[in-house]
Amino acid sequence: MKDENIQAIRGMSDVLPSQAHLWEYFEDTVRAWLQSYGYLNIRTPILEKTELFVRSIGETTDIVEKQMYTFTDQLNGESLTLRPEGTASCVRAVLQHNLLYPGPQRLYYSGPMFRHERPQQGRYRQFHQIGVEALGFPGPDIDAEHIIMCTRLWNKFGLRDIKLQINTLGSMDCRARYRERLKKYLVSFGSKLDEAVRNRVERNPLRVLDSKDPALQPIISDAPRLLDDLDEASRKHFEDLQVMLRHAGIEFEIAPRLVRGLDYYNLTVFEWTTDKLGAQGTLCAGGRYDGLVEQMSGKSTPACGYAMGIERLLALLQEGAPAAQPADVYLVHQGEAADKLALKFAEKLRDSGIHVILHCGGSSFKSQMKRADASGARFAVIIGDDEAQSQQASLKPLREAGEQIRAGLKEIADMLRKRHV
Repeated sequence: MKDENIQAIRGMSDVLPSQAHLWEYFEDTVRAWLQSYGYLNIRTPILEKTELFVRSIGETTDIVEKQMYTFTDQLNGESLTLRPEGTASCVRAVLQHNLLYPGPQRLYYSGPMFRHERPQQGRYRQFHQIGVEALGFPGPDIDAEHIIMCTRLWNKFGLRDIKLQINTLGSMDCRARYRERLKKYLVSFGSKLDEAVRNRVERNPLRVLDSKDPALQPIISDAPRLLDDLDEASRKHFEDLQVMLRHAGIEFEIAPRLVRGLDYYNLTVFEWTTDKLGAQGTLCAGGRYDGLVEQMSGKSTPACGYAMGIERLLALLQEGAPAAQPADVYLVHQGEAADKLALKFAEKLRDSGIHVILHCGGSSFKSQMKRADASGARFAVIIGDDEAQSQQASLKPLREAGEQIRAGLKEIADMLRKRHV
């Protein structure tokens, strides 16, 4: 029996050449946008010690309990995990390399993350994120900058109908007090909660507020509000942020039940959402994590960050993104002398910034011209042995009216440059 073809792992997709130009357009735009705000790139391994994520994300979160790809290293017995998110790795690298010694840092990262979830539209087991982290900035101004810069990116891409929700989790003390009050409220419902929810109430009651179960919505709606447990400093931080956002013309909604799914958050949390992607409508989310650096054995350091899902944003960009740019020239050649000259002339054209596809694999002029037309190139440059002997080539327009011209190689190169190829 013939072996079946090996397929990609479910929930981990190939990006084909017909799709890759959209990724490249997105990545180039995002890179320029981040640099315009002074953020510097940091690149971390996709594989980390499992302890890093347990300590930072929280061992009672869904990510750590259910979703991480974790295995034991056969060489030394260490527990290793494919990164499920980027903040923990970024903070680990900052501490390991003492990056905060000169002062606060604005950093960004991009790349694949991994979570063992049920694949569906907008939710994959390997997914890609752009993440932004600002470490060493204590005030709400950096929170505001993060939200404002996202608005600029949505405008740059022409994205509409993206809504911003904000909330505050207060200080760690506020959150601890609220956790106990929320737990007492939820426990009072007893058997009305199923076993899974009761377990969550015991271990991480704030996560109940994230539930999408319709049966829980009336209970969640009447739950105590964290906003009512804020201390003066937390309340002022949140109020100052709102003033800054209004002054910048940013529309937002206060969402008292917004808590985010990672334990390291405090104070500001926010989400950008859309109703155009069904259930997976969160495009970008983040907030403050002032205790994480100290939690990971560093000095107490204020910090704020967010991450956006690339696949989800690309799903919104399909219609508005520019088309892939074909090569400028398809270089057709036949004959021993022509083959050698074509190889050299293609490099000369590339030196001038002209994008050239050099025909490879032989075949007749007729077959090569069909390939040239199918390539989408604007021009075909044709070299046969006769042209090679006289150091000439023919230039044939493929996408516009015009006669085929035969001229010296320098003249052909000049013509292509002048036509803004």
